[in-house]
Order: sequence, then C-alpha cells, then structure tokens
Amino acid sequence: MSDTAKMPPLWVIKTRAPFFTASIVPIVLGTLVAWAGTGTFFPGYFLLTLVGGVCLHAGINMTNDYFDHTWGSDEINKEFANPFTGGSRLIQMGIVSPQTMLWQGIAFLLSGGLIGLFLAYSRGATVLWLGFFGALTGFFYTAPPFRLVATGFGEVFIALDFGVLMVLGAYFTQATQLSWEAASASLPVALLISAVLYINEFQDMLADQTVGKNQIVVRLGRRRAVYGYGLLMIGTYATLVLGVVLAGVSPFALLGLLTVPLAWRGYSVARANYDNLPALVGANAATIKNHWLTGVLMSLGYIIQLVVG
Repeated sequence: MSDTAKMPPLWVIKTRAPFFTASIVPIVLGTLVAWAGTGTFFPGYFLLTLVGGVCLHAGINMTNDYFDHTWGSDEINKEFANPFTGGSRLIQMGIVSPQTMLWQGIAFLLSGGLIGLFLAYSRGATVLWLGFFGALTGFFYTAPPFRLVATGFGEVFIALDFGVLMVLGAYFTQATQLSWEAASASLPVALLISAVLYINEFQDMLADQTVGKNQIVVRLGRRRAVYGYGLLMIGTYATLVLGVVLAGVSPFALLGLLTVPLAWRGYSVARANYDNLPALVGANAATIKNHWLTGVLMSLGYIIQLVVG
C-alpha cells in the first residue's frame, strides 16, 4: 500500500483539521462564560461563530503553509515532527500545488469574513473588529511584508488570536457586550495555545534560523528556551487562579488545575530532551492535550456554574 493510500482525507491534512481544537475550545468557553453570566444562549449564533472561527483557522493554516513554502523553511526542514511541526508537507510532497494551497486558504478566510459580517450586522460591529484583527495577524504571521513570526512576537499574536479574541468574540455574539470576566477566563487558554506553538518551534529551529525566521526559540536557543516553556506553564495556572480571585471567573473553572500534572510532564520531557528531537515529541503531544483539556475543564466548570446557579 502506498503512503498516500494511508493518508487521511486530503482536506483534513490541508486544513490541519485535528488542530481545530485551538479555535473550538475558546469559542465554547466564551459562549459558556456568557451563558453563565448573563443567562443568554443563542444556539444559531453559537454555531455561526464556531463555523466562522474554524474557517478563519483553516484559512490561516493553509496560507501559512504557502508562505512557509515561499520562505523555504519547510523545504529545508529535516527535523520536523509530523504532524506537530513542519506544516502539512503537502506542497513539499507535490500533492498540492502552492497556488491551490494559497487560494483555497484565502477562500476559507473570506468565508469566515462573510460570517463575521453577518454576525456584525446581527449582534454588533465589535465582533467584526475582533475577527478582522485575528484574521489579519494570523495571515501575516508568515506572510510578507510583516512576517510576525520573525519579530519574536509571533507567539503573542497567536495567544491573542486563538485565546483572548476568540473567547471575547464568542462572548460578544451571545451577550452583545464585552466583560473582564471573559477576558480573564481567556488567559489560560491563550497562554497554552502560545505554548503549543512555542514547543513546536524546537524541532523547526534550525530550518527557521537558516531562512531568517527568528522566532523565540531561535533567539534563545533550545536549552534556554526550555525555561520559557516553564514560564508559560506557570503563567497558565497563575492567571486561572488570579482570574477567580480578582476578575469574577467562576470558581468551578479551577477544575482546569487538574491538568497541572500534564504541564509538569510536558516541561520534564522538554527539559530532558530539548536537543533529542525524537524524544521531544512527548512534550509536543502533552502541550496540545493540555491546551484542549484545560479548556474543556474550565468549560465544564461554567456548565456546573449554570446548573448550581
């Protein structure tokens, strides 16, 4: 059986659909924060927000694949850990042309934008500006002329786009207002999605360095960058506790603290294997699992809040 025969459906690989948890988790969380806090839940707007967010996510993934190709980083990357790092590899394998990847990615972005326009008309312009900023910075994460990943601030924008902005956008489509509670509840998820990107940069470091893609791990080196990963883990749980104490986040959201052992596992693997890239995959997997599981547990906390009143 050929390698291509064993592959998942092409659209799953193109869009990197298994990683849509990065957009689904914050949208679900923001919706539940609004429901618990204001008593409002509109299933139709929730589904539109979810579809729009996933479309934007798919478009960002695909256009990033294209611009990484033009940058040359994916072509020379010999240390990638598929499926976590190195892109979808479809362009590099000759399965999808670069132009197809680009234009289909733009089509997803436009689809998400049209949904955003409808939500702005129905619920208020704020949701459009949140989505526009997220789509723009996600696109220019690798696209010229900005190529935000090379500035050393790429991780900050990803934390905003797939953390703060998605939670606030989902909250707004339900409540037609913003809240400090929703913004605070978004921070653990934001830091964890930034950590997913950050740990994936370890395998990509040499290729990125060669083409001038000076992300944080390139700037720090793998050994020192491990401590940055540890700080992201500490920040995740610190912002969760502080959100409950200071910003009105539901105390039931502290269920997210149950993932502390998973964070420790990811850090321990990274600390022991920062230069042993095959073994480092355990940290990549643990970080992704930590992101969605923490988000799910926080969301469950808000469901409990709804039940108990």
